[in-house]
Amino acid sequence: MPPSPPRAADVLAARLYDAGCRHAFGMPGGEVLTLVDALERAGIRFILCKHENAAAFMAEGAWHRTGAPGILVATVGPGALNGVNAVANAHQDHVPLIVLSGCVDADEAQTYTHQVLDQTQVFRPITKATFTLNTGAAHVIADKAVAIATEGRPGPVHIDVPITVAVTPVTPEIPTRRTVATPVVPAPAQLSEMRTQLARAERPVLIVGVDALTQGFDARRCDISEALRAFVDTFQVPVITTYKAKGLLAEDHPLALGGAGLSPKADAVLLPLVQRADLIIGLGYDPIEMRTGWRDFYFPGIQTMIDITAEPNHHYMHQASINVIADCGATLAAISEGVAPRPTWVDGDVAQAKADLAAAFPCDDDWGPAAIIDTCRASLPRDALATADSGAHRILLSQMWPCYEPRGLMQSSALCTMGCAIPLAMGAQVVEPERTVVSFSGDAGFLMVAGELSTASELGLKTIFVVFVDASLALIELKQRQRQLGNAGVDFAKHDFAAMGRAFGGAGHTVTSRAELRDALDAAQNSDTFSVIACVIERGAYDGRI
Repeated sequence: MPPSPPRAADVLAARLYDAGCRHAFGMPGGEVLTLVDALERAGIRFILCKHENAAAFMAEGAWHRTGAPGILVATVGPGALNGVNAVANAHQDHVPLIVLSGCVDADEAQTYTHQVLDQTQVFRPITKATFTLNTGAAHVIADKAVAIATEGRPGPVHIDVPITVAVTPVTPEIPTRRTVATPVVPAPAQLSEMRTQLARAERPVLIVGVDALTQGFDARRCDISEALRAFVDTFQVPVITTYKAKGLLAEDHPLALGGAGLSPKADAVLLPLVQRADLIIGLGYDPIEMRTGWRDFYFPGIQTMIDITAEPNHHYMHQASINVIADCGATLAAISEGVAPRPTWVDGDVAQAKADLAAAFPCDDDWGPAAIIDTCRASLPRDALATADSGAHRILLSQMWPCYEPRGLMQSSALCTMGCAIPLAMGAQVVEPERTVVSFSGDAGFLMVAGELSTASELGLKTIFVVFVDASLALIELKQRQRQLGNAGVDFAKHDFAAMGRAFGGAGHTVTSRAELRDALDAAQNSDTFSVIACVIERGAYDGRI
């Protein structure tokens, strides 16, 4: 008996499997059961989550470890809409996320209203593309979705899958897939000018951003970390990164100056250094992660800036002297050809900046947010992966948590959405179950996604969830005081987060000192379950620290 032809859902699933996808995350409804079945048959494990927003962040966490597009599965109506925040985050943070949503068939929707809405219109402004799957072009739509999500500047792609289309058999023949675009370097004239500027520079500086990070997964491209390290060592160029790009140059390198863009204390050190540079190279630098202090941050005509990016500058946060759309790693290597290194920053400004940054973020507190971060970094392995939720702790963590590899600290840096740290960590842990993975959340962010602890238990994850407990929206409360406004809407009750961990089947610890935290971290690393470590701190503990 000949095999039955594949369903449209099978065609889509097979293309995602070929793209390297091995996990999908979501919450099913009757409208996506065929999709879930097709994914499982193709070899893509479907992981049941408790909320679509968290599921999308888990998918992102998996992408950070594999390079394959993340997959979010959401049912029609409220399921799809629950994922909007995380899909918008993927759009701004340049995450290749395939969003698969069930939908009512077009003819049925003409005389039926329950849970019927135009989901493509909802997702169009927050994705690179949105499609409605059909049987005649299922192969093409699947291939387009993968290509659009991963090429150029990555981002989410949405596919609405009508109920009857998912189950309809389609031709098994696979049409010719699009040849993937080859990474390029600038044209000879531009390369010559860039080399001239590099040869002249006495105070060059690199600002490295998310485009450089996202290009790192493409096997056809130059290894961006290797190319960056070679360039920095040859030409002695200090490196500042955005928060997403932390670790592209190991942060124990003498020329690594850490992340910028969100901490006023860090920017007070880094911006003056940049403004003393004679050559600024923006390597994959997208200022979507930055704040207003980085708008028009250098002096055109006095300083030269070269932008090497994946897409043209339409943000107008700054205008570079030379703009090129090219591969970051390959372009760095090409610029280096034929240029003789020369002494740079001979006045010691870079070493002074490193010393000033260390002084701005001391780690010798007896207790408090800085002591928690310092204790965790010292107690956990060098290759531990970390995630950070949005809030005051993220600013401090991004300065005090050194990264020694790309994606060593994962966070929502463009949209800055709360509730991301726990699912990001879980997605990474699913892919690398033996790796030490730790998430850092404020207590409010933790409460947004506490239900996903049940998912961690069901999956047998050993993730460490650290919670900063001060019963306040600390960053917002600080801004409230800075504006001399009354306290309103920022405080809430203290809860027993350790008990929540135990209630969901994990371990739970409440700590109030470095010694207690060290003991809890030791126990967590030897536990066969996930662990929640509630670190109780005083309100106002971030004052003067970020």
